[in-house]
Amino acid sequence: MDRLYRILTFVPIISLAAAQSVPEYGQCGGIGYTGSTACAAGNTCVILNAYFSQCLPGSTSVATSTSATSSGSTTTTTSTSPTATVSGFVKTSGTHFTLNDKPFTVVGANAYWVGLMNYDIADMNTAFADIAGTGATAVRTLGFNEVTTPDGVAYYQSWNGSTPTINFGANGLENFDNVVAAAKAHGLRLIITLTNNWSDYGGMDVYVNQLLGQGSPHDYFYTNATVIAAYKNYVKTFVDRYSNEPGILAWELANEPRCLGSTSASSGTCTVSTISTWAAEISAFIKSIDTNHLVAIGDEGFFNDPGNPIYVYQGSLGIDFNANLNISTLDFGTFHLYPESWGEADSPGSFGSQWIEDHATAMIASNKPVIMEEFGVTIANQNDTYSGWYSTVLSTGLTGDLIWQAGSELTNGPTPNDGYAVYPGTDVYMLDTQHAAALKARDGSS
Repeated sequence: MDRLYRILTFVPIISLAAAQSVPEYGQCGGIGYTGSTACAAGNTCVILNAYFSQCLPGSTSVATSTSATSSGSTTTTTSTSPTATVSGFVKTSGTHFTLNDKPFTVVGANAYWVGLMNYDIADMNTAFADIAGTGATAVRTLGFNEVTTPDGVAYYQSWNGSTPTINFGANGLENFDNVVAAAKAHGLRLIITLTNNWSDYGGMDVYVNQLLGQGSPHDYFYTNATVIAAYKNYVKTFVDRYSNEPGILAWELANEPRCLGSTSASSGTCTVSTISTWAAEISAFIKSIDTNHLVAIGDEGFFNDPGNPIYVYQGSLGIDFNANLNISTLDFGTFHLYPESWGEADSPGSFGSQWIEDHATAMIASNKPVIMEEFGVTIANQNDTYSGWYSTVLSTGLTGDLIWQAGSELTNGPTPNDGYAVYPGTDVYMLDTQHAAALKARDGSS
């Protein structure tokens, strides 16, 4: 009865709002939505999931069935995937992103797993539909998997001794073609990371160990000519393949580069200048082969203030955020935020807000965009913590953010959950939807 009363109460509101057209990529429906359901000319209201319908250009609708039960209602999304038109390349203007000379908001989620779990196209579409359901515009994912013994999982490069072979096949780059296509079908652009500081999915230590010998220093990845040449070969192949692809938003040099990796192997000579010099070289290399896409490091945004009592501000990890922002071939800055694993579990909310403010200050000084591209807590009041951080993002003018990480229920079960995953229908999912709308409203983007 209460549910029926609420539906009847909302009818006049919806009817009045429907007279106004929703702009391209705007929300036009979903559970709890009370705005207009009429899209601007040339767009179709596409049901991405139960919580979010979006006005997409050149789209075909997705059928939805709703069945009532004694305990409430359930909604399932079925049928064909949308075919959104993604065109043009994202650029920068001062501290903002633009698309076709109009404001473009980078907001969304990480989904490292989407191209690495042998998902079929239907599951990829479900995953991206769930992300798009928050109003997201961008997804950060991995464009690498280095293996020494292929085990049936999708991979992009295999190693036989010191010889790397790029996998162009169905479980290699052809698989990543599907990732790009599925993201585009939901109006999403990809930020692609090209290697990893950590051992997950191979990363830097595979290059170092295969080329220089097992147990070689991790930081030789940044300085050894043979290793750099091998990495450039992979980067060139991957970047060349998608150099004219508007579904790509940006390339990232590495996920969370540091002087130390998953092992303790170190030369003892790595400093902030080591990684800054490497970042300048590799970003310039990418720019030489791809003039369409933006380039960033993909780092955690550590500062270089040796006297600071907090270690992520001390410069001891190999990153100097301010210095890296000044590299001319890097288009925007990135930072991550994990108070619990950084020894700030007692006050994650206030620590995080200060961390955001400090990066916003650096953003303004450099006159380049800066995004918080990974962040998360696993504490009970997760929603309240994120709400506070989102308020700081909005008030400081920080360019954008990507939550760690998206979650979906797919054919064979849920996507990977490390305690941070955000699934449709949860409180954080709804908060993300509200935040994306607020960020777009602030920026004046659709």
